[in-house]
Amino acid sequence: MLSKKFYSNGQPIYELTDDTLTYFFKNGTLKATGPFVDEMMQGEWTFYRETGQLWQVGNFRDNLKHGSFVRYNRSNQVEYQEEFNLGKLIKK
Repeated sequence: MLSKKFYSNGQPIYELTDDTLTYFFKNGTLKATGPFVDEMMQGEWTFYRETGQLWQVGNFRDNLKHGSFVRYNRSNQVEYQEEFNLGKLIKK
């Protein structure tokens, strides 16, 4: 998951600080951030569009979607919400 460290332009792809993993777009803007424990996505993650606008917030357990996932449209309104149980969609 973390094998490639830099984009071709030299921009870091990610930064791992303590137990927080942060991904960046090629232009350097924030792409996603959340807990990363024992080489796995855990807990609540926040994802952004390349413009910096909030895109979705979701929960993971051992790299699998687990719990609530909320996606926002470009008007910052909830587009939809889904519930997952260990990677399987249980409620749309």
